[in-house]
Order: sequence, then structure tokens, then C-alpha cells
Amino acid sequence: MAQGVLVFAEVAAGGLAAIAKEMLGAGRQLADALGEPLMAAVVGHEVQAAAQDAVAHGADTVYVADAPALSHYQTLSYSAALAHIAEQSTPNILLIGMGDVGRELGPRLAFRLRTGLASDCVELTINPATKLMEATRPVSGGNAMATVVIEHSRPQMATVRGKTMEPAVPDAARQGQIITVTVHLAAGSPAVTLVERVQAESAGVRLEDAEIVISGGRGLKGPEDFYAILNPCAKVLGAAMGASRAAVDEGWVPSPMQVGLTGKIVSPKLYVACAISGAAQHMAGCGYSKTIVAVNRDPDAPIYQRANIGVVGDYKKVIPAFQKKCEELLK
Repeated sequence: MAQGVLVFAEVAAGGLAAIAKEMLGAGRQLADALGEPLMAAVVGHEVQAAAQDAVAHGADTVYVADAPALSHYQTLSYSAALAHIAEQSTPNILLIGMGDVGRELGPRLAFRLRTGLASDCVELTINPATKLMEATRPVSGGNAMATVVIEHSRPQMATVRGKTMEPAVPDAARQGQIITVTVHLAAGSPAVTLVERVQAESAGVRLEDAEIVISGGRGLKGPEDFYAILNPCAKVLGAAMGASRAAVDEGWVPSPMQVGLTGKIVSPKLYVACAISGAAQHMAGCGYSKTIVAVNRDPDAPIYQRANIGVVGDYKKVIPAFQKKCEELLK
């Protein structure tokens, strides 16, 4: 019988990734609501420290798949390892963080386990009557919310958007069971071979991790104002810089800065959109931000329908004035 909540505890730099701590926080709440245990799956090489960290962050049992072949993320090997852990632990619910890894891993794992998947969720609850997980996710470019319930297959799977769940609070004194599992990976060369790992250049805070994001759109008319106007303000606020797809397609900024359905999905505390019209594709990437501030000269721009604060004006005047005021307040 399926029981418990299993969380894929993604590893980064030898420890738990930030999104793994968020998933453990969400998983703990679901497990407590059901009166069932919280389990974590740690996959990689030399990841015992991450396994201990998962216990500290609320896991009752941690399943560890540790092998040199798992030292770098590979879709086939990681999905095989997680499928093996899921088959051994028989969870009622399985959660995966919706980062670059989870976006690819979630659907493949759901297929292997022959179960349903609610993707890109922003809220998870347990229905007290049915004891089923209710997963809420944005649809129609973020213009509506849908609740997904997986009634007949187990585990109930969900990939969860980052920055939407409260991270688990660690307790170093917490005790839990760590179980090492042996995963039999396919013999021979992997379908994909990692040739080289290159660290992307970053001028500051990573876009996905930022609590404040300042983005520019096609209305900036060129690359110059990204760096002459938006970047100085971003530095004052400790913010990351983003861009609309239109600005990226024009070649004004590199593609890692793109926010939207085909770019990065962000959920900062503050999202400042400058000269961005508010197309559904873009809003799908930032619509779950806590506060959206729109700066646009067009009073009829669609983004004002989604913004918490709207400023009708020229960003060339608004952003420097905003920056100056922030500098005064931060002194």
C-alpha cells in the first residue's frame, strides 16, 4: 500500500539545493496532514552530507543512490535511480522541484512509474475528506488557476515552482534513517556524455534565486539602456536583471536573462517590468511574483491588468528617480 511523501532532494555543490529545502518544507506539511512519514531521495556521488542535511530538514527516511555514474545529472540515469527508489519506498506522493532538472525529470519519471503528474504547481494541500493531494497550478499564461487531483494512480506526482513553498527549517539534532540503495544502470556508454561543464557568467544574483528582479522589454529600443539605466538600479537593490523574449530575440541581451514560458520562471518578492507590454508568454514566467511593478508609457498596456503597482511614464525618468530614492533610504 502506498504511504508517505517522497521528495527528490536535489544536490548542488555537495549539499542540498535551495529548491530541495523548499520541497522538504512542502513535503513535511503534506506528510503531517496525512499522518504519514516524509522520505527524501538523494541521488549523486559522495552525497552523504546532503543525506544528513535532508534529515536535518525534516526527512524521516533518506534513500541514497550514490555512484560515480551519478556524479553529474543525466536524465536517463537519474530517472532510473529515482524510479528504483520510488518502487522500493512506495510513496503516496512524490514531489520534485521545478528547476532545470525537475522540468525534464518530472515527466520522464511519471511515465516510468505510470502515474499522473501535476506540473509547475504553486500550492499543495490535502483534502481532509478524500485525503488526496490537491495541486494548484497556473494555466492560460497565468490568467487562471487550475486544481489538479490524481485519483487513481500512485504516487501522486507534482513538480513545484521554486520560491512558492516555505523552506524547511533545519534542526541539526534531528534523527532519521539513511538507506543506501543500489541502482543497476544500463551497461555501456550513456546515451549522452558530459563533455564539459562551463559556469555561466553572472554579474550578480542568479535570476532564479533573486528576491528582486528588474526586467526590460522591447520598449527599451536597444541594449544600451539595459546597462545604462536598469543595471545601476539593479546593483543598488541587489537585484537580478531579466528581459522579455522580444528583447532577447533582438539580440540586445543574452538568452539566460529571458523571463517567460520559454525562459526562466521566477517568483521574486519584487518584479519590476520596464517597457514590457505584458504578453501571456512573459507573464507566465513572472506572474507568481509577490509584487509586480509595471513601468510603461502606454496606459493601455496589458501588463497593468496583472501589476500590483502601475506607473504610466517613461522608464528613463522613472527608474533613475526610483534608484535615487532607494539610495537615500539605504544610507
